[in-house]
Amino acid sequence: MANVAVYNMNGSEVGTLELSDAVFGVKVNEHLVHLAVVQQLANNRQGTQKAKTRAEVSGGGKKPWRQKGTGHARQGSTRAPQWTGGGVVFAPTPRDYSFKINKKEKRLALKSALTSRVQENKLIVLDELKLEGIKTKNMKAVLDNLKVSKALIVLDENDQNVVLSARNLPDVKTALTNTINVYDILKYSTLVVTKAAAEKIEEVYA
Repeated sequence: MANVAVYNMNGSEVGTLELSDAVFGVKVNEHLVHLAVVQQLANNRQGTQKAKTRAEVSGGGKKPWRQKGTGHARQGSTRAPQWTGGGVVFAPTPRDYSFKINKKEKRLALKSALTSRVQENKLIVLDELKLEGIKTKNMKAVLDNLKVSKALIVLDENDQNVVLSARNLPDVKTALTNTINVYDILKYSTLVVTKAAAEKIEEVYA
């Protein structure tokens, strides 16, 4: 089991925490991590792009000139793709980009992402994260004490003071233990987890 330091909001080390190998010490499966990221990005795509083909644009019913004898190239319609106002050759149509991966694969991908953060020393455990009020400056001060700029903060409960204080920081995102995902874990350079959240993650994903 991996032992990580536990810090307080002032950035001082106040103890250690033993992380479960079942969640934070698995063999990293890069293929599943990649698959989970691709799936999340694909599922977020709207897929509403649309352009008209030559069959869908208005007009072009009449042959612009006779087939032979004019000196022009033969043309059948003024709505062919080479004409101004014509249709698009391989026009995009609305489609669903989403796909599914197995639950066990998704879970292993998440464990792999968490394990990679531990191995790279990019996991910081806080004994607690409590703010008296909604103040971005206070949240920024906590992160500065931890020497962190771009971070995903994982909470065990929806603390509005913390969530709203972090919302205006461009490189900081908050998440609950049941909303964490592979993409966000890898996107932010540091994973900041409260001690209660770490225990909850082990309880849910072990």
